Amino acid sequence: MLAVRSRWSVVSKSAFCFALSAMLFALSTTAEAQQSGKIPWIGYLTGSGSSPNQAFVQGMRDLGYIEAKNIGFVYRTTEGRSERSAPLAVDIVRLNVDVIVADGTGAVLAAKKATGTIPIVMTTSTDPVGNGLIASFARPGGNVTGLTSITGETAGKLLELLKEIAPGLNRVAVLHPGGPADDLFVKEATISGRGLKLEILSFPIRTPEEIEGTFQTMAKEKCNGLVMRLPANIHSAHFSRVAAFSAKNRLAAISPDLSWVEHEGLVSYGSDRSIRYRRTAVYVDKILKGSKPADLPVEAPTKFELIINLKAAKQIGLTIPPNVLAQADKVIK
Repeated sequence: MLAVRSRWSVVSKSAFCFALSAMLFALSTTAEAQQSGKIPWIGYLTGSGSSPNQAFVQGMRDLGYIEAKNIGFVYRTTEGRSERSAPLAVDIVRLNVDVIVADGTGAVLAAKKATGTIPIVMTTSTDPVGNGLIASFARPGGNVTGLTSITGETAGKLLELLKEIAPGLNRVAVLHPGGPADDLFVKEATISGRGLKLEILSFPIRTPEEIEGTFQTMAKEKCNGLVMRLPANIHSAHFSRVAAFSAKNRLAAISPDLSWVEHEGLVSYGSDRSIRYRRTAVYVDKILKGSKPADLPVEAPTKFELIINLKAAKQIGLTIPPNVLAQADKVIK
């Protein structure tokens, strides 16, 4: 009986080894097949949210890319904390993605520092030449391309509109996340403000916890105007808080982000973000098909929209001049 068991044990082990070898061969074959038909991966770095911007995703779909079918996303968010941009960018680079989409100036700077070889497409950036991200708009020359918001150059226009809407303005606060792009904007605003007899006060906010204290300081400084420059990709959850503060303190407030008025803000003047994200998808598609970032010119917005929220104007007891209303692309009543 013992001999029989011993023989049976040997036979069973042989059968098991054979089966295991067959299984490993099958797995190896499957892995090789998957490797040969691997899909490209897009690293997406932003400041808030739970997934890549939907306008960008839809733009990719319109170009024939379907998630988990012929494209994959590696998503990372700083959750409103700019200090997390650098380690998250390094994390994405370690995963060896094919392209990095950097949503905002801070994300672009972090991604550029993390890699000089993986293509980076920026959804927006202020002064990418001055920040050392690209050599020029026409010939970026490195691994970064995409779109720029050029909001530094629109500071004067924002202040002119604000002054037209509220002629009595004299002290305007600029609420911003801090960084080189914001330094450029504040500098431009300060120069433009002199001609409009406006004093410009800079208020950087790097974490959501700083918002309340900043409100108190703005009130002490007796600001009667506000340029809201906190980016939606980081602080959109706090737009309504800022709008409520503006209404309570009767501040005439304007933002280059069109979504500002959707959160009860007074006036928005800027480019359509959804168009920028769809154009970002076009850049990603070109790179995946072989184009080099160095050869893809950086795009600046060509169309700006003026949106006025009359409900917000009523809250602060402000009457929008007819000539400004006539300029508006959209009026919220």
